Amino acid sequence: MEKNKYTSPLSTRYASDEMQYLFSEEFKFKTWRKLWIALAKAEQELGLAISDEQIAQLEQHQDDINYEVAEAREKQVRHDVMSHIYAYAQQCPLAEPIIHLGATSCYVGDNTDVIIIKNAAQLVLKKCAQVLKNLQKFALAYKDLPCLGYTHLQPAQLTTVGKRATLWMYELVQDIEELEFRLSKLCLLGSKGTTGTQASFMELFEGDEEKVKKLEALIAEKMGFSACVAVSGQTYSRKVDAYMLGALSGIAQSAYKFANDLRILQSFEEMEEPFSTKQIGSSAMPYKRNPMRSERICALARYVMCDALNPAMTASTQWFERTLDDSANKRIAVSEAFLAVDAILNIYMNITEAPVVYEKVVTRRVMEKLPYMATENILMESVKRGGNRQQLHERIRELSHAATARVKLEGKPNDLIERMAADAAFPLTMEDIRAQLDPALYVGRAPSQTVEFCREVVEPVLARYAGEEIKSELSI
Repeated sequence: MEKNKYTSPLSTRYASDEMQYLFSEEFKFKTWRKLWIALAKAEQELGLAISDEQIAQLEQHQDDINYEVAEAREKQVRHDVMSHIYAYAQQCPLAEPIIHLGATSCYVGDNTDVIIIKNAAQLVLKKCAQVLKNLQKFALAYKDLPCLGYTHLQPAQLTTVGKRATLWMYELVQDIEELEFRLSKLCLLGSKGTTGTQASFMELFEGDEEKVKKLEALIAEKMGFSACVAVSGQTYSRKVDAYMLGALSGIAQSAYKFANDLRILQSFEEMEEPFSTKQIGSSAMPYKRNPMRSERICALARYVMCDALNPAMTASTQWFERTLDDSANKRIAVSEAFLAVDAILNIYMNITEAPVVYEKVVTRRVMEKLPYMATENILMESVKRGGNRQQLHERIRELSHAATARVKLEGKPNDLIERMAADAAFPLTMEDIRAQLDPALYVGRAPSQTVEFCREVVEPVLARYAGEEIKSELSI
């Protein structure tokens, strides 16, 4: 790495080598050559005078790109596609006359972009599924552990640690389904020509529209797609990028929600992200255990959510059949969105491989608030034994406010249970009241909801991505 030049942190610190390769120059230019070969083969199959020897020569040099020739040529002609055609022709002199025959630059440029998006989205889905798998294991392990539920970040009714994890999982399931849908609709640009009319191919095939249509079908098949777009100008609609980055933004939103929740739970000391033996939490405060991985997820997620605006604006400003103000923005916005989401998922996988739950802290915090939550059950049990519901309700109100004042003003433990047991209005003993203080009585269907959700919703998703587990190794 050159120390005297800017390098993107997405490359040096965050994104995986696998995702970076998909957006590399090498992958792009090798795909260009695959597209030129697919075009030549399709044109030959449809009757154009292209020999087996010409195609064989193209295939022989598909992967050994002579970059130095292309780079030197581009300095002269200022055109990347023409420079690579020239370089390819230097290696394949027999095929020189038929390379890029009938095509425009967007044939290789836009089709390659679609192929990159397809591969990158598939990698994102694979990593999303691994996160989901990690969270499912966690949810089932803690499905029965009662914890405080929160509304407005204030203690509310109880839930369980595992049930809370299903909330993170359900958002991720929706993100997976959204990205799968977008992938199912992804088509190649095909061979549309300079303004999308396929005029050059109509000339090549002497006006035979069926052959021109068949040409695209053959190219799509050879490149692993079911179809090309129905109509276009010179480029594929930039709304494709907007849709894709919208789906990536959804993943970022879900990851942010998880990471933010974990940061709060770590502040409560109920949960903690993995913390390595030699990890330093603060340069000034050696005792600190900051949730730095979760914080990084949030930081990168904000970037992705903002970045998703770029292709929306680009799509809205395309003039007629083609303009070029998409190019510089597109090559930054699309690649960085995928790289950033890849980084987010790497961290998300890493955290969910070994999240820490401090069960005794979770239970202590539940028991501090449980007396309030148990009052309705205590009230009902007292009425069953002859108590007056309205009078008891008023006494609970008075006693609970007094207990709250003791906690907040005097810093003493919550003694609401003791106050009720000592109050003659309640026909219950201390043992009777304590019988109502089992947290499991107040979690509703949380455990069974967790099991049902994993079985009915998560397992069908994971079945689509069955295979070797992915482990995330963070560089920092």
